[in-house]
Amino acid sequence: MNDLVISCENLSKVYQDGSNQVEVLKGVDLALQQGEMLAIVGSSGSGKSTLLHILGTLDTASSGSAKIKNQEVAKLSRTEQAAFRNQNLGFIYQFHHLLMEFSAVENVAMPLLIKGLSANEAKVQALDMLEKVGLAHRSSHKPSALSGGERQRVAIARALVTKPALVLADEPTGNLDKQNAIKIYDLINELNQSLNTSFVVVTHDLELADKLGKIAHLDDGKLAIKESQHVA
Repeated sequence: MNDLVISCENLSKVYQDGSNQVEVLKGVDLALQQGEMLAIVGSSGSGKSTLLHILGTLDTASSGSAKIKNQEVAKLSRTEQAAFRNQNLGFIYQFHHLLMEFSAVENVAMPLLIKGLSANEAKVQALDMLEKVGLAHRSSHKPSALSGGERQRVAIARALVTKPALVLADEPTGNLDKQNAIKIYDLINELNQSLNTSFVVVTHDLELADKLGKIAHLDDGKLAIKESQHVA
């Protein structure tokens, strides 16, 4: 049996809004095996991004337990959390957040340099990952010379270059047209199969969410998971 990459129990998040308390997550339970993929869908403001941020150690739960690779991340110091993210997690956002003054290969190499690899070794591994996403021939181009779909593929390469156990993606195709969105989801499926990386993808697109192995509906702070009817 595969190891659990995510294990959340009774996860809750409460925000203080003036004199009012807003309960965004209400006792969320979630388990995901290594190599599994999960799409999280729900209306705007349902707490999808909040849950993703807690899983990524970018926010903390008000109560409950969130473990990534059996590590209760909330108990780590900020320095330890930063190291944990670099070693175990990858992030993909709706907007690629590439550094515009650097080339594609330099952007992808950044997490490896932070990890302590030499510039040469980081470049070799970054080029290898760009080849996996079909952009080796564009490695020397800066983001301004790339299309929207190409920029997002560079962002995916950057998220995967450290070979993380888990990639967290927040609306990764929200800024793309339908054709490029499908290509990105096909790429995520392909990389999941070849690298055994787990993906948690927040999306509004139910058709594309159905391409992943499981779909979780977040409604009124509660999470309900079902198996996808179709996996591309």
